[in-house]
Amino acid sequence: MPSSNKSNELKISRLYDAPVRAVWDAWTDPEQVARWWGPRGFTLTTHSKDLRPGGTWIYTMHGPDGTDYPNITYYHEVRECELLVYDHGASEGKPPLFRVTVLFKASGDQTEMEMTMTLPTPEAAEQTRKFVKQAGGESTWDRLAEYLEAESTGKQIFVINRSFAAPLDRVFEMWTNPQHLAQWLPPEGMQMEVVRGEIKAGGSMVMRMFGHGVELHSRAEYREISRDRLVYTQVFCDKDEQISRHPFAPTWPETMLTTVTFTAESEDHTRVTISTECLGNTTQAELDAFLKERGGMTRGWTGSLDKLEDLLS
Repeated sequence: MPSSNKSNELKISRLYDAPVRAVWDAWTDPEQVARWWGPRGFTLTTHSKDLRPGGTWIYTMHGPDGTDYPNITYYHEVRECELLVYDHGASEGKPPLFRVTVLFKASGDQTEMEMTMTLPTPEAAEQTRKFVKQAGGESTWDRLAEYLEAESTGKQIFVINRSFAAPLDRVFEMWTNPQHLAQWLPPEGMQMEVVRGEIKAGGSMVMRMFGHGVELHSRAEYREISRDRLVYTQVFCDKDEQISRHPFAPTWPETMLTTVTFTAESEDHTRVTISTECLGNTTQAELDAFLKERGGMTRGWTGSLDKLEDLLS
């Protein structure tokens, strides 16, 4: 979540591979919003929704631990397929926490979403930024990307975004230099060794991760590398590079396709978007394993990206 020019504001930018109408409907139709709203693991019950200036959206978010979070949204501006302005974080007897402005803008067949959260003070903004990160709140907008993809193409994907306070070229280098990659990619408590290969278009790299009494080998094959995009496939393998399955997840899909997009949000801020999907013939059991593990993938990538953020700072 990059900083804004105003110290009491927080901004989130996303580019969705769907037309403005589809994104707007996903936001405003109670049946659709229930499919993606909230951090991973949360579900949603809408009690009433009056989408107009002066109207309210009354709903309850259900946490994965069974805790209910009542919410009341107060709408101030509603311009179809263009703009929403509302107060967020209220409940019965509790005033709103901040104002939200969401802009929807067509970009060809895609949609740019720009969200600004305005807090009363810079201190409140910083506290909210930390809370959103700790609660995994930004995964809400990743879930929206996954929902839109499934609705438009039927394809199930995993998405995670992170904004870094660093120029695009520096972030890109951390992904494409194996020595840098080995510093931040492994899960917490594990180490990574590049066995062979290099990161280049048409090239491949074999990695060994080890720690906690576990040793995993995998092979990445790089299909595309440019300044703003990195595309690769990945499989688990044994030490002789023969394709194998994850030792703790035998129904995990054999081959995964990952696309990493680098977007300059400013001269010194870069957003990284990671999208992963199953590749090739995938059984229902493998697809189910992938869908079930999206929460675990969020936690895994979050730990790695936290380390990358520390290195960049």
